[in-house]
Amino acid sequence: MLSSIIRIVREAATLMATDSFDITQKEGYANIVTSSDLAVQQFLCLHLSTLLPGSGFLCEEEDMQDTAHEYTWVIDPIDGTANYSRGIRECAISVALCRYGEVIAAVVYLPRADELFSAERGKGAFLNGQPIGVSKRPFADAVMCTALAVYHKEQAQLCADIIVETFRRCNDIRRFGAAAPELCFLAMGRCELYFEYLLSPWDFAAASLVLTEAGGVLCDLHGKPLSPLKPSGVLAANNSKNLSVLAEIAESKMSLCP
Repeated sequence: MLSSIIRIVREAATLMATDSFDITQKEGYANIVTSSDLAVQQFLCLHLSTLLPGSGFLCEEEDMQDTAHEYTWVIDPIDGTANYSRGIRECAISVALCRYGEVIAAVVYLPRADELFSAERGKGAFLNGQPIGVSKRPFADAVMCTALAVYHKEQAQLCADIIVETFRRCNDIRRFGAAAPELCFLAMGRCELYFEYLLSPWDFAAASLVLTEAGGVLCDLHGKPLSPLKPSGVLAANNSKNLSVLAEIAESKMSLCP
C-alpha cells in the first residue's frame, strides 16, 4: 500500500511543476488556493480511491469532509500554498491513510527539494527510502519550528509569549511556513521542538506518523493526544522530556490569557 501511495503522490507532484497557476483568495491574503492545489487534490482523490474503494476523504480544498468510513484519506494537496505561490521550496503534498481514526500510513513530499518522507505504523520512518530518527539534543540546544497564528491573529500575543519564553530557554527559532515539512524536519533531526496554535487535520495527520515512527512525540496544547480527523493546536518534540517543558511553557502562558 505505501509504495502505491508514494507512486501516486510523486505523479501528483508533476502538476505542481508549473508557473502558470491561478491564485484565489479564500479568506483574504492569508488564506489562498491555487489552481495547482485543486489539480493535485483531484488527481489524488481519483487515484487513491482506486486503492481502497469505498474509502472516505478529508481534504483541504472543495469542502471534502467524508470521514464516516473504516478508511479515510486525509489530504493537503499543497501544504504551504503561500510558499508555493512565491517560489519557496518548503511546500509539500501531504497524504495520510487513517483506519478508524488512526493514521496507519503517511507520505509527505516536498517536490522542490525532492524530499519524500514516508511511514507505516510500526515500521519506522524514512526520507527518500532511508531510515530517519529524531535528534538527541536537550532543550537548551533545541531549535523550534513555529509560527504566529496567521488565521487567528487575535491570538498573536499569546503565540508570541509562548515563542519568546521558549526562545529564552532553547537554542533558536525557525519559521518555514508549512506545518507538515516542519514536523518532518523534526523527525529527521533538523529541529527538536514545534509549536502551532491551531492546525487543520490535513496539516499534521501524515507528518504526525512520520514523527512518531521516527521516535518523536506530540500532543495538543493541553498535553492530550491528537486526532488526525480534527483541528488542534500542536506541540511536538524529539523526546518526552522536551515535550513536557514545552507543554509547561504553553500552559503557563495560556493560563494568563483573559
